[in-house]
Amino acid sequence: MLRYISKRLLYILMTLFLIVTVTFFLMRAAPGGPFSSEKQVPPEIEKNLNEFYGLDRPWYNQYFDYLVSIAKWDFGPSFKYKGQTVNDLINEGFPVSFFLGMESLLLAISIGVLLGIIAALNHNKWQDYTAMVLAVLGISVPSFIMASILQYFLAIKLGLFPVARWESLQHTVLPALALAATPMAFIARLTRSSMLEVLSNDYIRTAKAKGLSRGQITVKHAVRNALLPVVTYLGPLSAQILTGSFVIEKIFGIPGLGSHFVTSISNRDYTTIMGVTVFYSILLLVAVLLVDIAYGFIDPRIKLAGGKKGE
Repeated sequence: MLRYISKRLLYILMTLFLIVTVTFFLMRAAPGGPFSSEKQVPPEIEKNLNEFYGLDRPWYNQYFDYLVSIAKWDFGPSFKYKGQTVNDLINEGFPVSFFLGMESLLLAISIGVLLGIIAALNHNKWQDYTAMVLAVLGISVPSFIMASILQYFLAIKLGLFPVARWESLQHTVLPALALAATPMAFIARLTRSSMLEVLSNDYIRTAKAKGLSRGQITVKHAVRNALLPVVTYLGPLSAQILTGSFVIEKIFGIPGLGSHFVTSISNRDYTTIMGVTVFYSILLLVAVLLVDIAYGFIDPRIKLAGGKKGE
Protein backbone atom coordinates (compact mmCIF):
# COMPACT_ATOMS: atom_id res chain seq x y z
CA MET A 1 0.00 0.00 0.00
CA LEU A 2 2.83 2.43 0.84
CA ARG A 3 4.51 1.68 -2.46
CA TYR A 4 1.22 2.27 -4.28
CA ILE A 5 0.67 5.60 -2.50
CA SER A 6 4.24 6.71 -3.25
CA LYS A 7 3.77 5.89 -6.92
CA ARG A 8 0.47 7.78 -7.03
CA LEU A 9 2.06 10.81 -5.33
CA LEU A 10 4.74 10.81 -8.03
CA TYR A 11 2.02 10.73 -10.70
CA ILE A 12 0.27 13.63 -8.93
CA LEU A 13 3.44 15.72 -9.05
CA MET A 14 3.91 14.98 -12.74
CA THR A 15 0.27 15.85 -13.46
CA LEU A 16 0.55 19.09 -11.49
CA PHE A 17 3.65 20.06 -13.47
CA LEU A 18 1.73 19.57 -16.72
CA ILE A 19 -1.27 21.51 -15.41
CA VAL A 20 0.91 24.43 -14.26
CA THR A 21 2.74 24.47 -17.59
CA VAL A 22 -0.40 24.34 -19.73
CA THR A 23 -2.15 26.96 -17.59
CA PHE A 24 0.84 29.32 -17.78
CA PHE A 25 1.13 29.18 -21.57
CA LEU A 26 -2.62 29.38 -22.11
CA MET A 27 -2.69 32.61 -20.12
CA ARG A 28 0.20 33.96 -22.19
CA ALA A 29 -1.60 33.02 -25.41
CA ALA A 30 -4.85 34.70 -24.35
CA PRO A 31 -5.53 38.00 -26.17
CA GLY A 32 -5.08 41.23 -24.26
CA GLY A 33 -3.35 41.53 -20.92
CA PRO A 34 -4.11 41.88 -17.22
CA PHE A 35 -4.23 45.66 -17.57
CA SER A 36 -6.37 45.71 -20.71
CA SER A 37 -9.82 47.11 -20.03
CA GLU A 38 -12.49 49.31 -21.47
CA LYS A 39 -10.74 52.32 -19.91
CA GLN A 40 -7.49 52.82 -21.76
CA VAL A 41 -4.43 52.83 -19.51
CA PRO A 42 -1.73 55.35 -20.51
CA PRO A 43 1.30 53.57 -22.06
CA GLU A 44 3.65 54.90 -19.37
CA ILE A 45 1.51 53.51 -16.55
CA GLU A 46 1.05 50.17 -18.32
CA LYS A 47 4.82 49.95 -18.87
CA ASN A 48 5.47 50.62 -15.17
CA LEU A 49 2.88 48.02 -14.14
CA ASN A 50 4.38 45.38 -16.43
CA GLU A 51 7.83 46.16 -15.03
CA PHE A 52 6.56 46.05 -11.43
CA TYR A 53 4.93 42.63 -11.88
CA GLY A 54 7.78 41.27 -14.03
CA LEU A 55 5.61 40.91 -17.14
CA ASP A 56 8.23 42.61 -19.31
CA ARG A 57 10.73 39.80 -18.67
CA PRO A 58 11.31 36.94 -21.16
CA TRP A 59 8.70 34.16 -21.01
CA TYR A 60 11.18 31.53 -19.83
CA ASN A 61 12.19 33.69 -16.86
CA GLN A 62 8.55 34.24 -15.96
CA TYR A 63 7.85 30.50 -16.34
CA PHE A 64 10.76 29.48 -14.12
CA ASP A 65 9.85 32.06 -11.48
CA TYR A 66 6.25 30.83 -11.51
CA LEU A 67 7.33 27.20 -11.00
CA VAL A 68 9.50 28.25 -8.05
CA SER A 69 6.64 30.28 -6.58
CA ILE A 70 4.21 27.37 -6.92
CA ALA A 71 6.72 25.08 -5.20
CA LYS A 72 6.80 27.60 -2.31
CA TRP A 73 2.97 27.72 -2.27
CA ASP A 74 3.04 31.35 -3.41
CA PHE A 75 0.56 32.09 -6.21
CA GLY A 76 1.63 35.70 -6.51
CA PRO A 77 -0.26 39.00 -6.24
CA SER A 78 -3.71 39.60 -7.62
CA PHE A 79 -3.78 42.11 -10.48
CA LYS A 80 -7.30 43.35 -9.70
CA TYR A 81 -7.80 42.88 -5.94
CA LYS A 82 -5.59 45.68 -4.66
CA GLY A 83 -3.32 44.82 -1.76
CA GLN A 84 -4.25 41.12 -1.83
CA THR A 85 -2.42 38.06 -3.03
CA VAL A 86 -3.99 35.00 -4.63
CA ASN A 87 -3.19 33.11 -1.42
CA ASP A 88 -5.29 35.66 0.50
CA LEU A 89 -8.21 35.11 -1.87
CA ILE A 90 -7.91 31.32 -1.48
CA ASN A 91 -7.71 31.56 2.31
CA GLU A 92 -10.75 33.84 2.31
CA GLY A 93 -12.96 32.04 -0.20
CA PHE A 94 -12.06 28.37 0.11
CA PRO A 95 -13.61 27.74 3.57
CA VAL A 96 -16.95 28.98 2.21
CA SER A 97 -16.68 26.85 -0.95
CA PHE A 98 -15.53 23.86 1.10
CA PHE A 99 -18.52 24.10 3.45
CA LEU A 100 -20.92 24.41 0.52
CA GLY A 101 -19.23 21.52 -1.29
CA MET A 102 -19.31 19.22 1.74
CA GLU A 103 -22.96 20.01 2.40
CA SER A 104 -23.81 19.29 -1.24
CA LEU A 105 -21.72 16.11 -1.21
CA LEU A 106 -23.45 14.78 1.91
CA LEU A 107 -26.87 15.56 0.44
CA ALA A 108 -26.01 13.93 -2.89
CA ILE A 109 -24.61 10.76 -1.32
CA SER A 110 -27.20 10.26 1.43
CA ILE A 111 -30.33 11.01 -0.62
CA GLY A 112 -28.94 9.42 -3.80
CA VAL A 113 -27.99 6.15 -2.10
CA LEU A 114 -31.31 6.05 -0.24
CA LEU A 115 -33.32 6.56 -3.44
CA GLY A 116 -31.24 3.92 -5.23
CA ILE A 117 -31.74 1.34 -2.48
CA ILE A 118 -35.49 2.00 -2.30
CA ALA A 119 -35.80 1.70 -6.08
CA ALA A 120 -33.84 -1.58 -6.18
CA LEU A 121 -35.75 -3.17 -3.29
CA ASN A 122 -39.03 -2.24 -4.97
CA HIS A 123 -38.06 -3.08 -8.53
CA ASN A 124 -40.76 -2.31 -11.13
CA LYS A 125 -43.04 -0.84 -8.48
CA TRP A 126 -44.21 2.75 -7.98
CA GLN A 127 -41.32 3.48 -5.62
CA ASP A 128 -38.88 2.44 -8.34
CA TYR A 129 -40.61 4.53 -11.00
CA THR A 130 -40.85 7.59 -8.74
CA ALA A 131 -37.18 7.45 -7.78
CA MET A 132 -36.07 7.09 -11.40
CA VAL A 133 -38.30 9.96 -12.56
CA LEU A 134 -36.66 12.17 -9.93
CA ALA A 135 -33.25 10.94 -11.08
CA VAL A 136 -33.99 11.74 -14.73
CA LEU A 137 -35.16 15.23 -13.75
CA GLY A 138 -32.02 15.78 -11.69
CA ILE A 139 -29.78 14.74 -14.57
CA SER A 140 -31.71 16.70 -17.21
CA VAL A 141 -31.94 20.07 -15.42
CA PRO A 142 -28.63 22.02 -15.23
CA SER A 143 -27.59 23.31 -11.83
CA PHE A 144 -28.06 26.98 -12.71
CA ILE A 145 -31.64 26.27 -13.91
CA MET A 146 -32.28 24.26 -10.76
CA ALA A 147 -30.97 27.18 -8.71
CA SER A 148 -33.42 29.57 -10.38
CA ILE A 149 -36.34 27.15 -9.88
CA LEU A 150 -35.51 26.72 -6.18
CA GLN A 151 -35.16 30.47 -5.72
CA TYR A 152 -38.49 31.17 -7.38
CA PHE A 153 -40.63 28.54 -5.65
CA LEU A 154 -39.00 27.96 -2.25
CA ALA A 155 -37.72 31.48 -1.64
CA ILE A 156 -39.88 33.99 -3.51
CA LYS A 157 -43.25 32.19 -3.62
CA LEU A 158 -43.21 30.20 -0.38
CA GLY A 159 -40.68 32.26 1.57
CA LEU A 160 -39.15 29.19 3.19
CA PHE A 161 -35.52 30.16 2.56
CA PRO A 162 -33.57 33.33 1.75
CA VAL A 163 -33.15 34.08 -1.96
CA ALA A 164 -29.40 34.67 -1.81
CA ARG A 165 -26.40 35.80 0.28
CA TRP A 166 -24.36 33.83 2.84
CA GLU A 167 -25.24 34.86 6.36
CA SER A 168 -26.60 31.81 8.21
CA LEU A 169 -27.08 28.07 7.89
CA GLN A 170 -30.49 28.71 6.35
CA HIS A 171 -28.79 30.58 3.49
CA THR A 172 -26.85 27.42 2.57
CA VAL A 173 -29.86 25.16 1.91
CA LEU A 174 -30.88 26.32 -1.57
CA PRO A 175 -27.36 26.50 -3.08
CA ALA A 176 -26.51 23.11 -1.59
CA LEU A 177 -29.67 21.55 -3.06
CA ALA A 178 -29.03 23.13 -6.47
CA LEU A 179 -25.46 21.89 -6.46
CA ALA A 180 -26.38 18.39 -5.23
CA ALA A 181 -29.29 17.73 -7.61
CA THR A 182 -27.33 16.33 -10.57
CA PRO A 183 -24.84 14.15 -8.66
CA MET A 184 -27.70 12.95 -6.44
CA ALA A 185 -29.50 11.68 -9.54
CA PHE A 186 -26.39 9.92 -10.87
CA ILE A 187 -25.77 8.25 -7.52
CA ALA A 188 -29.40 7.10 -7.32
CA ARG A 189 -29.24 5.44 -10.76
CA LEU A 190 -25.81 3.97 -10.03
CA THR A 191 -26.89 2.56 -6.67
CA ARG A 192 -30.09 1.10 -8.13
CA SER A 193 -28.32 -0.76 -10.96
CA SER A 194 -25.57 -1.98 -8.64
CA MET A 195 -28.07 -3.15 -6.00
CA LEU A 196 -30.10 -5.05 -8.61
CA GLU A 197 -26.95 -6.82 -9.74
CA VAL A 198 -25.90 -7.68 -6.19
CA LEU A 199 -29.37 -8.90 -5.20
CA SER A 200 -29.29 -11.41 -8.05
CA ASN A 201 -26.07 -13.09 -6.83
CA ASP A 202 -26.00 -16.59 -5.37
CA TYR A 203 -24.82 -15.55 -1.89
CA ILE A 204 -27.92 -13.36 -1.52
CA ARG A 205 -30.11 -16.36 -2.33
CA THR A 206 -28.13 -18.40 0.21
CA ALA A 207 -28.71 -15.74 2.84
CA LYS A 208 -32.44 -15.82 2.10
CA ALA A 209 -32.45 -19.63 2.35
CA LYS A 210 -30.80 -19.37 5.78
CA GLY A 211 -33.77 -17.36 6.99
CA LEU A 212 -32.14 -13.94 7.29
CA SER A 213 -34.55 -11.03 7.25
CA ARG A 214 -34.74 -8.62 4.34
CA GLY A 215 -33.17 -5.88 6.43
CA GLN A 216 -30.21 -8.05 7.47
CA ILE A 217 -29.57 -9.12 3.89
CA THR A 218 -29.75 -5.55 2.64
CA VAL A 219 -27.54 -3.98 5.30
CA LYS A 220 -24.98 -6.75 5.89
CA HIS A 221 -24.59 -8.21 2.41
CA ALA A 222 -26.07 -6.10 -0.37
CA VAL A 223 -25.38 -2.45 0.42
CA ARG A 224 -21.65 -2.75 1.03
CA ASN A 225 -20.95 -4.44 -2.30
CA ALA A 226 -23.41 -2.21 -4.12
CA LEU A 227 -21.62 0.93 -2.90
CA LEU A 228 -18.34 0.09 -4.68
CA PRO A 229 -19.32 1.84 -7.95
CA VAL A 230 -20.56 4.82 -5.90
CA VAL A 231 -17.19 5.13 -4.17
CA THR A 232 -15.51 5.06 -7.58
CA TYR A 233 -17.75 7.92 -8.67
CA LEU A 234 -16.72 10.09 -5.69
CA GLY A 235 -13.55 11.27 -7.46
CA PRO A 236 -15.30 12.73 -10.55
CA LEU A 237 -18.15 13.84 -8.27
CA SER A 238 -15.74 16.00 -6.27
CA ALA A 239 -14.62 17.69 -9.48
CA GLN A 240 -18.22 18.16 -10.61
CA ILE A 241 -19.23 19.80 -7.34
CA LEU A 242 -16.14 22.02 -7.26
CA THR A 243 -16.60 23.28 -10.81
CA GLY A 244 -20.37 23.50 -10.45
CA SER A 245 -19.96 25.74 -7.42
CA PHE A 246 -18.50 28.47 -9.66
CA VAL A 247 -21.89 29.26 -11.20
CA ILE A 248 -23.93 28.51 -8.07
CA GLU A 249 -21.83 30.86 -5.94
CA LYS A 250 -22.30 33.62 -8.49
CA ILE A 251 -26.08 33.10 -8.65
CA PHE A 252 -26.56 33.11 -4.88
CA GLY A 253 -24.00 35.84 -4.18
CA ILE A 254 -21.80 33.53 -2.10
CA PRO A 255 -18.32 34.94 -1.32
CA GLY A 256 -16.57 31.67 -2.13
CA LEU A 257 -13.54 30.81 -4.22
CA GLY A 258 -15.70 29.99 -7.24
CA SER A 259 -17.10 33.52 -7.24
CA HIS A 260 -13.57 34.95 -7.14
CA PHE A 261 -12.62 32.70 -10.05
CA VAL A 262 -15.52 33.87 -12.24
CA THR A 263 -14.76 37.50 -11.40
CA SER A 264 -11.06 37.03 -12.18
CA ILE A 265 -11.91 35.73 -15.67
CA SER A 266 -13.95 38.80 -16.54
CA ASN A 267 -11.25 41.04 -15.01
CA ARG A 268 -8.35 39.29 -16.78
CA ASP A 269 -6.76 38.62 -13.40
CA TYR A 270 -4.32 36.04 -14.76
CA THR A 271 -2.53 35.21 -11.51
CA THR A 272 -5.84 34.49 -9.79
CA ILE A 273 -7.02 32.32 -12.69
CA MET A 274 -3.81 30.31 -12.68
CA GLY A 275 -3.63 30.06 -8.89
CA VAL A 276 -7.21 28.90 -8.43
CA THR A 277 -6.85 26.43 -11.33
CA VAL A 278 -3.74 24.88 -9.76
CA PHE A 279 -5.36 24.84 -6.32
CA TYR A 280 -8.49 23.07 -7.56
CA SER A 281 -6.33 20.63 -9.53
CA ILE A 282 -4.49 19.70 -6.34
CA LEU A 283 -7.81 19.15 -4.56
CA LEU A 284 -9.11 16.95 -7.37
CA LEU A 285 -5.97 14.81 -7.57
CA VAL A 286 -5.90 14.31 -3.80
CA ALA A 287 -9.61 13.45 -3.80
CA VAL A 288 -9.08 10.79 -6.48
CA LEU A 289 -6.17 9.34 -4.48
CA LEU A 290 -8.28 9.16 -1.30
CA VAL A 291 -11.10 7.48 -3.22
CA ASP A 292 -8.70 4.85 -4.58
CA ILE A 293 -7.37 4.16 -1.07
CA ALA A 294 -10.91 3.94 0.34
CA TYR A 295 -11.85 1.58 -2.49
CA GLY A 296 -9.14 -0.81 -1.33
CA PHE A 297 -10.37 -0.74 2.26
CA ILE A 298 -13.99 -1.37 1.24
CA ASP A 299 -13.08 -4.32 -0.98
CA PRO A 300 -10.02 -6.22 0.41
CA ARG A 301 -9.68 -8.14 -2.86
CA ILE A 302 -8.81 -4.92 -4.67
CA LYS A 303 -6.26 -4.01 -2.00
CA LEU A 304 -4.55 -7.39 -2.31
CA ALA A 305 -4.56 -7.17 -6.07
CA GLY A 306 -3.06 -3.67 -5.88
CA GLY A 307 -0.40 -4.90 -3.49
CA LYS A 308 0.62 -7.79 -5.75
CA LYS A 309 0.62 -5.53 -8.74
CA GLY A 310 2.77 -2.98 -6.93
CA GLU A 311 5.21 -5.66 -5.86
